[in-house]
Amino acid sequence: MKRMAMDAAAGAGGGLAGTAAMTAVMLAARQAGIMGEAPPRRITDRLLARAGLGHLDRREKDAAALAGHIAYGIGVGALLGLALRRLPAHVPPAVAGALAGLAVWVASYEGWVPALGLMPPPGRDRPGRPASMIAAHLVYGAVTAAVARRIGD
Repeated sequence: MKRMAMDAAAGAGGGLAGTAAMTAVMLAARQAGIMGEAPPRRITDRLLARAGLGHLDRREKDAAALAGHIAYGIGVGALLGLALRRLPAHVPPAVAGALAGLAVWVASYEGWVPALGLMPPPGRDRPGRPASMIAAHLVYGAVTAAVARRIGD
């Protein structure tokens, strides 16, 4: 049980680092004019509106989006930290993490996000945003797993 808690904590730390790296990719895509509004902000705006909190000012919405983005990244990182222990020794953690990041993108952007009407599915989204978000999720997963393994060993 103690090992599981340590693996989850290492994954959470990795998830924080992975979220920072992912955010850098998203900011670069936005600066390049590819991204438009970042999905964490867009999703947060819609969720706040549904909760009757659409009146919050821009700074409050930005803070909520950032907090949600970081919390989601840490939570998924904790789960990934638990899974890393089960990897065969010959599989590099960054490779497994990148694949896990891609799986998170698929589950989110092809799954629950459009199902809840928070964003359109990738085929109907702004051109360039899906590819940018795939890249960001690959980076997130690779960094998360590499850092989690480093912390956990």
